[in-house]
Amino acid sequence: MCNVHHQLELQKRRTFAIISHPDAGKTTVTEKMLLLGKAIRTTGTIKGRGNGKYAKSDWMNIEKRRGISVTTSVMQFTYKNILINLLDTPGHEDFSEDTYRILTAVDCCLLVIDAAKGIEERTKKLMNVTRLHNTPIITFINKLDRDSLEPIEILDEIEKYLKLNCTPITWPISCGKSFKGIYHLHDKMIHLYKKNIIKKSNFFHSKSFCCFLNEPSLKEYIGRDLNIQFHEELKLITHVYPEFIKKKFLKGYMTPVFFGSALGNFGINHILESLIKWAPSPVYRQTNIRKVKPEEKKLTGFIFKIQANMDLKHRDRIAFMRIVSGKYKKGIKLRHVRTKKNITISDAFSFLAGDRFIVEKAYPGDVIGIHNHGTIKIGDTFTEGEDIQFVGIPSFAPEVFRGIVLKNPLQQKKLKKSLFQLSEEGAIQVLRPMINNSIILGAIGVLQFDVVIERLNIEYKIDATYRKVDIFIARWIRSENKKSIFEFVNKNKSYIALDSFNQLIYLAPNKANLNITKNLYNDIFFDKTREQ
Repeated sequence: MCNVHHQLELQKRRTFAIISHPDAGKTTVTEKMLLLGKAIRTTGTIKGRGNGKYAKSDWMNIEKRRGISVTTSVMQFTYKNILINLLDTPGHEDFSEDTYRILTAVDCCLLVIDAAKGIEERTKKLMNVTRLHNTPIITFINKLDRDSLEPIEILDEIEKYLKLNCTPITWPISCGKSFKGIYHLHDKMIHLYKKNIIKKSNFFHSKSFCCFLNEPSLKEYIGRDLNIQFHEELKLITHVYPEFIKKKFLKGYMTPVFFGSALGNFGINHILESLIKWAPSPVYRQTNIRKVKPEEKKLTGFIFKIQANMDLKHRDRIAFMRIVSGKYKKGIKLRHVRTKKNITISDAFSFLAGDRFIVEKAYPGDVIGIHNHGTIKIGDTFTEGEDIQFVGIPSFAPEVFRGIVLKNPLQQKKLKKSLFQLSEEGAIQVLRPMINNSIILGAIGVLQFDVVIERLNIEYKIDATYRKVDIFIARWIRSENKKSIFEFVNKNKSYIALDSFNQLIYLAPNKANLNITKNLYNDIFFDKTREQ
């Protein structure tokens, strides 16, 4: 059992990710949280590229040029004596499976929805991944100060498409140009929104005034008609939507819903308050043998991300480890379960996006970076001696494909080595067809190909382009019968490739081809995901 100090460290930690569709305002939400946590002093908007400032969570050149996030950043900050580990995921439509995998390392998610667009396709896919672990979801409906859908319409979409029971915690007073603020149903307070944003010592915030629901001046401020409409809506939602039940939220059935404007820093404090109050402190994780609880004395952790060349001067690769149990101390000796080797870690660090800080101690829920000299892979488990393997860290079949073409054919060997290093990060997959020596890149989003070309150029001095290939869908193949696999591969060599882990993968030129092949070979499994 853990001691009192360890228990206190667990209780004051929250580890969560922000997920959203492109342009829903996720990076702005992240910035405002960092401002409230005093982790940064100035806000930089990724839309306003001309001012030379960018979000702390966006640090690659390609992100700065395009105004998007393409890597996953880890940020640690304190808010009201609670230590928050925020895992910021790429929000662009062309992100990578890194976005999906990050969700295995958190205990809660904040879902950001654009009030004008509602639920979009990529949001549905992300939510399917949270379903694998029944991750609790807090919802923030953003951009209320712009033209938007009716709030009830958005809640209907959440319930219909995401299969979550909604319970509003705050409710907007109108929207768009007439947006006046929100009513907090739990605190029974009106928070009025003032559009003017004040700049003071490079610290941006919006004016917000609180008052009670029956305040006489409220009617005058928001207008008689709007006041009547607002009170009618309040009566309706208190009858239609259930009360918040923490147990249902923690099981992933119910989502508390908040409204606001991230750009105006309005409503972000309500989200942080809910994270502190309702989000779970670090939870257990399943291994191939048993559940590992955070209270346990010995350290365990798993690798969910690898980032190459975070520091170009040192050409380093960093493995991101989520601590599940025990305590990290500088100089700790850990067992790398897959390789059966013991390593001493004396220089682990924590992050604030592109910046890193040497860490002396870390506890369950924390994410630490450790140096990787090519031996650590995504999904690897580290312990203080026990031979267990954490499960549920998936690899997803790529959805888009490109061939890669070298400008200088003499760099072929260097190209293969560089691509293998980049594929270790899990954002792209390197596929080697069995019938020739070509290299196929597979990814979840098209943007990853641009990222690879840029990184090959900047980090490895390799000049390459990509070309379209005749591949529509990919599935890993397996069978309980080795003879069946052998015969299948022999008859279908032109469609078979090996991935970076030497796993067989079937590359179908179209959906019909895949369906026909499945019907012909009943004893072959075609997998969309596989465990790392």
